[in-house]
Amino acid sequence: MDQLSSSPAEITSDDKLWAALSWLPVTPLWPILAIVALLMEDKKQRPFIRYHAVVSIVTGVVLIPLTIITLGCAAVVYLVFFYWAYKAYQGEMVNIPVVTDFVKKQGWV
Repeated sequence: MDQLSSSPAEITSDDKLWAALSWLPVTPLWPILAIVALLMEDKKQRPFIRYHAVVSIVTGVVLIPLTIITLGCAAVVYLVFFYWAYKAYQGEMVNIPVVTDFVKKQGWV
């Protein structure tokens, strides 16, 4: 069984909350909340939380250099993090074409 093929019944409200918190781009809490989710033993074992935390961190790491190179113009993209947080809170998987594929190929989720 695929790690990410959790049925909606398996995704708890706690999973949804931690997944949404992993996406919130409130500097400096954005990476900290995602990292905390990955460090907590009971949270990192939950595929839904792990997926969102890892994809959030990798997406942020990709966007930080873009923001610096474009002199802050790419920072507008961080507003999309709120949408992704909402999708996670609704129990949906967020698929970011290049990032999600990269994370899956690396075996991080």
